[in-house]
Amino acid sequence: MKIFALYTLARLGLFAAAYGLVWLVFGQWIDWNALSALYTAIMAMVVSSLVAFVVLKDLRARLAGQVEQRANRAKQAYDARRSAEDDS
Repeated sequence: MKIFALYTLARLGLFAAAYGLVWLVFGQWIDWNALSALYTAIMAMVVSSLVAFVVLKDLRARLAGQVEQRANRAKQAYDARRSAEDDS
């Protein structure tokens, strides 16, 4: 669970940094209202997703490995219960 929290915090941090960067770059030309904040968030989401794809590759691989291990353990437990039922 620790790796999931770490990955999530890293993604949120990248989003916040991208939002701040987009706001700083375009803030002087935009009249700020709710719609422009939404557009800024969408642009920040795209930018942070692209950056996260490259920067968080190792962290994402560790998370995927942990999820795969948990899924294999759950499958083994399910198969064990199923075979125990069949033997009964």
